[in-house]
Amino acid sequence: MKVKDIVAYLESIAPPAYQEDYDNSGLLTSHDHEIKGILVSLDCTELVIEEAIEKGCNMVVAHHPIVFRGLKRFTGKNYVERTLMKAIKHDIAIYAIHTNLDNVSNGVNARISEILGLQEGRILSPKKGTLSKLFTFVPKNSADQVRSALFEAGAGNIGNYDECSYNVDGWGTFKAGELANPHVGKVNLQHQEPEVKIEVIFPTHLQSTLVKALKQAHPYEEVAFDIIGLLNENGEIGSGMIGKLPKPEPIEDFLKRVKKAFGCGVIRYSGTKTGNVEKVAVCGGAGFFLLPAAMGAGADVFLTGDIKYHEFFDAEDKIVLADIGHFESEQFTMDLLVEGLKKKFITFAVLKVTTNTNPVKYL
Repeated sequence: MKVKDIVAYLESIAPPAYQEDYDNSGLLTSHDHEIKGILVSLDCTELVIEEAIEKGCNMVVAHHPIVFRGLKRFTGKNYVERTLMKAIKHDIAIYAIHTNLDNVSNGVNARISEILGLQEGRILSPKKGTLSKLFTFVPKNSADQVRSALFEAGAGNIGNYDECSYNVDGWGTFKAGELANPHVGKVNLQHQEPEVKIEVIFPTHLQSTLVKALKQAHPYEEVAFDIIGLLNENGEIGSGMIGKLPKPEPIEDFLKRVKKAFGCGVIRYSGTKTGNVEKVAVCGGAGFFLLPAAMGAGADVFLTGDIKYHEFFDAEDKIVLADIGHFESEQFTMDLLVEGLKKKFITFAVLKVTTNTNPVKYL
């Protein structure tokens, strides 16, 4: 297996199109070499690269990108430059899978929800603008093959349903020109053909793949189709998650359970709200921006990291806003990636880093 094979898998589970604008997910260093081993980490630091060298791993898959903004010099003056220089010197590929993994329904926040035992989980803040619709017109006797090709290319998935399409019978008219090679009809004569109008929804980032599949499966020399972007929310893509506990728990008992499960040095939380916890919203990393969504969804508690002092006031005793730590909230992302990579690739070692990259210590 080469680097490109690992990248193809990672981008199939968390497409780069789903990362936030400020992010820098993707392949950061590499030529397309043969993979000997992969080291999975939350962060990529000098110590992580050294551990990769020691364990014979020539690829690091990290959640957080080591590079967020442009670099003008490589003099080793800071940890970012030193980490990259060491990785390049030892031919170690670095791949970051950050907010795109946050934003998929089976990603970072799904794993947090699983650790907490949440049920009926759903995306807390679904994204808009990630779906499109394709319309195409196909002769009746070719409709099945075209639909199958579109489904195979990734169209027609809506929630828990797949192979979804809408079909309308009609008539297509056309007149082939002198240089045409028509599938049906004759040159210079108008032709009427019984056709099916097929409509399918698809993830916008798959547009080029879908159009290629359509043209390969369609019998016509010139394929008629339209694509429009949709403003619909995509319930499978977005920020945070919310779910229910199997049974209500007293707030203090719940927070103690969270502290133990996530190994938190401390949990900072808001207000004087008392009673039981039933609905819980979560967001790995820095998720304060989702507080209005968590409150609007009726969450009793919102767990995230990196909350500032004045931001705790915004909970207004209507919700328990709990900061469990950035590293602590995302640490299980490593397990998620290790499990997926081990299942997909069995010809080399996939290891979880032993270096603790959390820069925050507690007394």
